[in-house]
Amino acid sequence: MKDGIGRRDVLRGASLLGGGLLLNAALPAWAHSGAHGLTADMPMLSGTDIKLAVGHSRFAVGGRSGHAITVNGTLPAPLVRLREGQQVRLSVTNGLDEDTSIHWHGLILPFQMDGVPGVSFPGIRPGETFHYEFPVRQAGTYWYHSHSGLQEQMGHYGPIVIDPAGADPVAYDREHVIVLSDWSFLHPHEIFRKMKAQGGYFNWQKQALGDGGAMSAADRAMWGRMRMDPTDIADVTGATYTYLVNGHGPAENWTGLFRPGERVRLRIVNASAMTIFNVRIPGLAMTVVASDGQNVRPVTVDELQITVAETYDVIVTPTEDRAFTLVAESVDRSGMARATLAPRLGMQAPVPPLRPRPTLTMKDMGMDHGAMGHDGMDHGGMDNGGALPMKMRDKSKAPPGLKVGPGVDSIAAMPVDRTGDPGLGLEDAGHKVLTYRDLVSLAPNADTRPPARRVELHLTGNMERFMWSFDGETYSEVTEPIRFARDERVRVDLVNHSMMAHPIHLHGHFFEVVNGHTGNHPVKHTVNVLPGGKVSFDLTADAPGDWAFHCHLLYHMHAGMFRVVSVRPLDGEDA
Repeated sequence: MKDGIGRRDVLRGASLLGGGLLLNAALPAWAHSGAHGLTADMPMLSGTDIKLAVGHSRFAVGGRSGHAITVNGTLPAPLVRLREGQQVRLSVTNGLDEDTSIHWHGLILPFQMDGVPGVSFPGIRPGETFHYEFPVRQAGTYWYHSHSGLQEQMGHYGPIVIDPAGADPVAYDREHVIVLSDWSFLHPHEIFRKMKAQGGYFNWQKQALGDGGAMSAADRAMWGRMRMDPTDIADVTGATYTYLVNGHGPAENWTGLFRPGERVRLRIVNASAMTIFNVRIPGLAMTVVASDGQNVRPVTVDELQITVAETYDVIVTPTEDRAFTLVAESVDRSGMARATLAPRLGMQAPVPPLRPRPTLTMKDMGMDHGAMGHDGMDHGGMDNGGALPMKMRDKSKAPPGLKVGPGVDSIAAMPVDRTGDPGLGLEDAGHKVLTYRDLVSLAPNADTRPPARRVELHLTGNMERFMWSFDGETYSEVTEPIRFARDERVRVDLVNHSMMAHPIHLHGHFFEVVNGHTGNHPVKHTVNVLPGGKVSFDLTADAPGDWAFHCHLLYHMHAGMFRVVSVRPLDGEDA
């Protein structure tokens, strides 16, 4: 029997806070939180008839208590464990005073069961119960969350593990599910209001003249003219966020147990609203065996960047009788989630300090990559003595299909495929970091047809005004969905004209990320498009219905970076 994972029931959270307060002095200020050494059984629901209740709870971390929206009273929500091939009925009762929903992220199911209000169903009204029923057609690590308002930020998310019907190609002795997330005591609508009112509101790491010796006066003037900041890596930061592992703050030291020599499977889920994490276990290599629930050829790395809504399964094999620290550092290095893998409870390993925060470069603007200056900045595309890139704001250079207006503050003049990049801030990590080009599907891709057509979509925004869109249009401005014929084979090109990474998620489908491994491209449901970069994926539109397609940064989606994909004909309709 494989051991389950540890976590905390939020309704008991306040009573558990006292045990770790004496340890706080040994941790940096950003890591101060509640209890220490917690490992408890995660509530797990399985079978063919599962009941979930959405309601209000109190959530405590760092000596404070706040209001959460939870499922069955826990944060994260209970682990839902299913088996490939079964028929499942999930009954969701809404105990809130507002509508709610559950989206089964990454699951292949009828679109009426996908759980997106206004797209695939009306939503679940207060006091009502909705019955999701569908066959389980896959195996792997997934998750579920609200698609109503900003409830996801408040705790409405949980993991899903689906065991394969046959033999698992991944051998392991023990597993732990690792749910990464971000928590703020600010109400999410207040977070959104602050970002709309002031660009970079939560960026408390703004770069000063002479900071680190890297930024010259000319470069500082250039960034100022663009009304941008090279440290503007994340919209919401450790200034308000506490980063959680299975609902625990950094000082609480959630602990996953192992016996030396065991192959331990870590099922890592990034259930954050806004945080991209860099995950590493100092002293312990990780062998990546699955991405977004789909098996890949094993690849061993020291670190990986997991964007919002992705999942990675990794195998670790600790041979020593000692503890290891699992570090999930926020992409802007403003804080971290932290846990421990250990043979016994109470053991700890050193917690590394936060690394220096990264800064954006001209590469992240989609500028000419050829003439790099001594400071790592690309000055080749600048005019006026290197003060302002000529092409960055030249909206006459906008490609066809991109509508330029106040919601578009930049055009990437020379976007490039960045699937070989490890992610922001990891270019000089000094050890092996996973890239998308390292991912090779374990099984050959199912559809070998070449794409019949290409669709280019532009990821656009205005960082100062916190406006986000596809092709320069917010969801409220769009009148037509993105249309695909049923079973059509399409190549979709995503071009990021903004200076922020965007995790793009398509509901109801998997797609193959084009990364050079023709015939075995990695199969994913979410892909991170780096600033100034582009990603292509091949899609077989084999799921009829209407499907959400959006950036999975919650506040970007809320601001308008959302579209509907319509696949027709439906069953029973004429082509």
